Amino acid sequence: MTDEDGFERRGLRVSGGSPSAILGVGGYRPRRVVGNAEVCARIDSSEEWIEQRSGIRERRFADASETLPVMSAAAAGKALAHAGVRAAEIDLVLVASMSNLVQTPPLATRLAHELGARGAAGVDLSAACAGFCHALALASDAVRAGSARHVLVVGAERMTDIVEPGDRSIAFLFADGAGAVVVGPAAVEAIGPVVRRAFGAYGDALRMDGGWTDPAPDRPWMRMDGRRVFRWAMDDVAPAARTMLDLAGVDPGELDALVPHQANLRITELLAERLGTSRAVLSRDVVVSGNTSAASIPLALEALYAQGLVAGGDTALLVGFGAGLNFAGQTVLLP
Repeated sequence: MTDEDGFERRGLRVSGGSPSAILGVGGYRPRRVVGNAEVCARIDSSEEWIEQRSGIRERRFADASETLPVMSAAAAGKALAHAGVRAAEIDLVLVASMSNLVQTPPLATRLAHELGARGAAGVDLSAACAGFCHALALASDAVRAGSARHVLVVGAERMTDIVEPGDRSIAFLFADGAGAVVVGPAAVEAIGPVVRRAFGAYGDALRMDGGWTDPAPDRPWMRMDGRRVFRWAMDDVAPAARTMLDLAGVDPGELDALVPHQANLRITELLAERLGTSRAVLSRDVVVSGNTSAASIPLALEALYAQGLVAGGDTALLVGFGAGLNFAGQTVLLP
C-alpha cells in the first residue's frame, strides 16, 4: 500500500480486529531550562558527575502556571493538529501520570472538557514510566475492537513535585513535561502487539517512601535504587524488547527508530547494543529533557520529528519501563 506521499507502507503482524495507528504526535516542554550547574547547587555533586552518570546536560522544570492540565492540553492540541482530527471526534481520553497530586476528578475528564471533546470518556492510569506504552496499547485495543474510533493518549508529569530537590541519588534525573498521540483507524495495522509484565517483588527498588496518610513530618518523596533498576532493565526489559519486534514481524536490522523511555543515556545506548538495531535512529532526548517518566516517549518522538530524523511510515520500537517494577512496549509505524 502507498500513501499520498508515495511512501510504501507495510502492516505489522497483528491478529484480529480492525487496524489501528498513531495518527499524530505532540509535546509540551516547560519554559524553564535547568542546567546541571543549577542542580549541583542543591546536591553534593558536579556537572561532570551528572553527565557521566546519566548523560543529562539539562532538563525542564515547570513553573506554577505550567500545571498538568495546562501541559497536557498543549501537547494534546499539537497531536490533534498533526493528526488532522478535531477534539469533537475524540471518543476516549487516556492520561498516564504518576505525579498527579489531585486524585479526583480524573485529569483525563478535565482535559477532555477543556479541549472540547465533550463526547469523550476520560480515564487516568498510573504505571509510572511504562504508563504511556500501557495507555497506547489500551487505545489501540479500543480502536481495533470498535469501542472507540479516535483515542487521545497523553503522558504528563511534574516529577519535580514528587522528587526531593536535595536527594543526591535522583534529583538530577527527573524533570517535567507532557507528550501526546492520537490513535485511530488505519488501512494497515500500524501498532504492533504489546509486550508487558509486572515485577512486584522488585517494587521497593523504585517507590514512594510513604503514603499521604502516614505519620511523618514531611510529604512522601520518590526513592530509587538505581543499580537494581539498571540491572533489571538489562536482564528483563532488553529481552522483552526483542520480543516486541518479533511479534510485530520486524527484524532489528530493519528498525528505523528506537525510542525507549528516557531514563538514562547509559540504559538507552546499552539497550540499542543488546538489540543490534544498527541502522535505527536512537532517541537521546534524555540529554536535554531529563527523565520525564510517562511523558518521555511521546516527547522523544516529537523531538525526532522536529529534527527530521524520522518520517511517516518508519518503524519505531517504543519501550516503557519503571516503577512497579513493570514494562510495556510495542512496535509502531509512525504517522
